[in-house]
Amino acid sequence: MIRNLAAGVQSFTSNAFLVSGPASEAAGAADDDGDHGRRVLVDTGSNFDVAAAVREHVGDLDAVVLTHTHPDHIGTLADVREAFDVETWGFDPSQPAVDNELPDGETVRLGTASFEALHTPGHKDDHICLFSDETGALFAGDLVFENGGFGRTDLAEGDRDLLVDSIDRLRDRVGDDVTELHAGHGPSVTTDPAHDVDLAAQAARMR
Repeated sequence: MIRNLAAGVQSFTSNAFLVSGPASEAAGAADDDGDHGRRVLVDTGSNFDVAAAVREHVGDLDAVVLTHTHPDHIGTLADVREAFDVETWGFDPSQPAVDNELPDGETVRLGTASFEALHTPGHKDDHICLFSDETGALFAGDLVFENGGFGRTDLAEGDRDLLVDSIDRLRDRVGDDVTELHAGHGPSVTTDPAHDVDLAAQAARMR
């Protein structure tokens, strides 16, 4: 199950996705078979009480995975680390926010499914997307968004040509098997998300 804990938050934040098993584990209660998979937060967001939001659904966290280390995606990380004594995974372990390296092509367990990390720079050098062949779910970070939106390239480490290459790589990897796109900002896409990736590839090429 994938829940966007930042949904409805009015302050500036990225989305923060809690991935867990099929049922709630509020206050530490287990579901019938006790399997919540690996309880993982994909990005922590900023400027809201994400730890409290996590506890509405699960009693603990097993890991945090970061799509990249811009402040709006890691602003509450210190609070999450303190609340759950949890380690982080990301592309660049030289970043203070990253405890463990998640290199390109490596797989990581989120909930009950395996996701492949895809290094997709252009918005930021350490940016990754996460895709599951098992479920078709894609965490796109700030690479692509609903309706063909794409990540900014006017910030430090931004590179439009590199971003286009990354979108093309993502499209080739997910093909038409992607069933849901969970972006770093805005709503998730559950109807033909491959089309939104195609639109982003086209839009990013326009100058």
